[in-house]
Amino acid sequence: MVTAAHIPIDLYRAVVFPNRMRELRRSRGYPKLLPLSASIPDIPYIRLSKIERGEVIARAEELRAIGAALGVAPVELLIDIGAPDFDIARWAEPFRDSSDVDLAEERFAVLLGAAVRALRSQDAALTIAAIERDHGLPPVNLSRLENAQKTFPRWNAAVRQALYSLFGVRDEAALRARVVDRYERGELDDFLADVSSSEERLARSRERIAQLREAVTDGSALGGTRPDRTAPPRPAPPPAAAPPAAAVAGIPVYSGNLPGGLIAPERTSERASTPTAVGPDAFAVRTTRAVLGPGLPVHTLLVADPARSPAPGGIVLLREEAGWRLLAVESNRDGGMTGFSLNPDYEIALDDCDPARLAPVVSATFQ
Repeated sequence: MVTAAHIPIDLYRAVVFPNRMRELRRSRGYPKLLPLSASIPDIPYIRLSKIERGEVIARAEELRAIGAALGVAPVELLIDIGAPDFDIARWAEPFRDSSDVDLAEERFAVLLGAAVRALRSQDAALTIAAIERDHGLPPVNLSRLENAQKTFPRWNAAVRQALYSLFGVRDEAALRARVVDRYERGELDDFLADVSSSEERLARSRERIAQLREAVTDGSALGGTRPDRTAPPRPAPPPAAAPPAAAVAGIPVYSGNLPGGLIAPERTSERASTPTAVGPDAFAVRTTRAVLGPGLPVHTLLVADPARSPAPGGIVLLREEAGWRLLAVESNRDGGMTGFSLNPDYEIALDDCDPARLAPVVSATFQ
């Protein structure tokens, strides 16, 4: 196990845009993110969540929309991260999950990112396209690996197999041994700082925040429309939730805990009001875990309609053999749709799923 103390670890490497959105949201009467998201239809819920958590840098027009929804000037959402009293650990504390940080795994994530970078730099044939074609590693996951965005245990089986193929090893033990050996030989030294450097992260964030401050002050449209994983060029908003209209008997509600973050298909005694314009097969589930993060809390009542089609920025239920899996929907680099959850860390290409297994969520009610 890697324990070398001098391997750089930036525990906040995923935080690129500290901001005041959570503070201002809560002070303006939005204890949860989802109700605020409903008032900003042009920003998909998942992207809004990532902006609040500092995981992506907002565009100027997004700051204006958020500021308008909260009744504040967009510049008030920005933080001077160069101020002496700014503490990244204190700012990030509300967004931490309950698990303890495994420093050994964090170090290995950095080594793995450096090792992947080293492979690509030493073999011109290992282009992004070739890695996806020959080893089954999509560009978005390649980028996340090279930047140590996850520890190895959090990667799913498909990504692990792609890594075994890329490094020409049989299993996890062989991969770890190969990476550590390259590190001990000094072959990763030139790449480690590129993976995990808090100084570089802070410098980039300061520069970008300064540009945003100028943009929202003078009214320019800094940000552009370059597509990325969480912000497609023109995302379709989630299906609008119509005001509930009481039905004679309502629709069934299912709930129950299953391993792996699944919702059990166990019918409860509860009945939900039927929103207008849903199909005859509409049903409801009550969440049992915050699988999409704190913005969608436990015990939320979700109404789903299998007659509708998923849309980027929305939420969908995927029927698996044992139960329902709740997923956020976003566009991928190929123009298709990916569904993913945060707890557990899971993703799937929705375009490869049988449409009969998908039930888009059309409304949410908090308990």
